Amino acid sequence: MQSFPKPLSAKEENDCIKRFREGDREARNRLIECNLRLVAYLVKKYNVGDRDVDDLISIGTIGLIKAIDTYKEDKGVRLATYASRCIDNELLMMLRSDKKQAKEVYLYEPIGVDDGEGNHISLLDILETTDEDDCVILKPIISGGFKRRGFAAALRIPFF
Repeated sequence: MQSFPKPLSAKEENDCIKRFREGDREARNRLIECNLRLVAYLVKKYNVGDRDVDDLISIGTIGLIKAIDTYKEDKGVRLATYASRCIDNELLMMLRSDKKQAKEVYLYEPIGVDDGEGNHISLLDILETTDEDDCVILKPIISGGFKRRGFAAALRIPFF
């Protein structure tokens, strides 16, 4: 198992930042590699189980790169402090984006299984368009798990 490189000392960090500002790409890469431990530490807060840890580390690394590219040493804040805020922001933006996408409904996504044959039912299978008021109504479903009284009559969805 490979571990992260050790963090830089304050002197080494300042030296790498100075060389990076002068155009040294190797110094930038060293700053990124030596701060990956910080990314892994912060990702632990956001590991909620439904996301792969590697995905979270990738998103956090994007935040770290943005932090290194925008860091201003004359502000009196250490790079790790500034980077932790940027990493947190990047992870939170990803979580907010996922939350918005979770509310989306797809027509072809399976919503259940048909009566004993094992065929999947999608939302498109139960939608029926009508000409009156440009609305979509749900067809009545008689099979097992979808048997609900007044199901088709109760849902009128505008069709755009």
